[in-house]
Amino acid sequence: MFQEDTVIHIINTIHEMQAYANRSMGRKKSIAFVPTMGFLHEGHLVLMREGRKRADILVVSIFVNPAQFAAGEDFDSYPRNLDRDLDLARKEKADVVFTPDRTHLYDDGFQTYVNLQKLPNHLCGISRPIFFQGVATVVTKLFNIVKPTVAIFGQKDYQQLAVIKRMVRDLNFDIEIIGVPTVREQDGLAMSSRNSYLTPEERPAAFSLFKSLNTAQRLCNEGIQDADQIIHQATAIIHSHKNTEIDYISICDPDTLEEVKTITNPVLMALAVKVGKTRLIDNMIVTP
Repeated sequence: MFQEDTVIHIINTIHEMQAYANRSMGRKKSIAFVPTMGFLHEGHLVLMREGRKRADILVVSIFVNPAQFAAGEDFDSYPRNLDRDLDLARKEKADVVFTPDRTHLYDDGFQTYVNLQKLPNHLCGISRPIFFQGVATVVTKLFNIVKPTVAIFGQKDYQQLAVIKRMVRDLNFDIEIIGVPTVREQDGLAMSSRNSYLTPEERPAAFSLFKSLNTAQRLCNEGIQDADQIIHQATAIIHSHKNTEIDYISICDPDTLEEVKTITNPVLMALAVKVGKTRLIDNMIVTP
């Protein structure tokens, strides 16, 4: 059952969320959906504001999805603060916060997953082989539960956004997918719930991701077209800080995520770096 708040409905069960969505559609109300794993920050709030503009009803989900975490990753320690999240959602005038229990979405007999054939085989999918299966599966389930007209995602998770757009196209979901530019902290670090793991001493190393992206654009402006040369420069910037470990630095086609060796058209530069114990990702469209 849902409990009514002064502004928002807090819905905990799939049945009640679907019933709410059905009633809304019966009243010809459009639904904007922002799926999150909680521990909300300004980046999430920007997504909510975009959703608020695009539909009659704004639904935000808070669910730390176990299907996208491999053994040894930070599922158990992933930051959570539901009371604070609800306060922030209320301030952004969300109509519904959907907070399903893990057992509601994945019962004991669960065995159906959504897999894409190509897009997950690049970037984060190489070192996190089950990640995008988990993302595609939970987003499919949430779409079927929330029944949105439009769904809002951040471009910071560029590969995730590409996977979801492809999945929506392939499976004929009648949902518009909107990507919102990366929101950054004052020092340029891309906002992420995992930034809370960083110590003050690690912040300069974390900033090196954004510095590497800006350096790549500067080199392109100077006429450098060799992707390997740009990656070499980015590697040097990141490794100039101790306690950094590069997962990948890639310059690739923005649509297929296939590696590009010579930059003659706009490309995606994406990188994943572990700073201390914190895995950070960032990206930028680099234009020659």
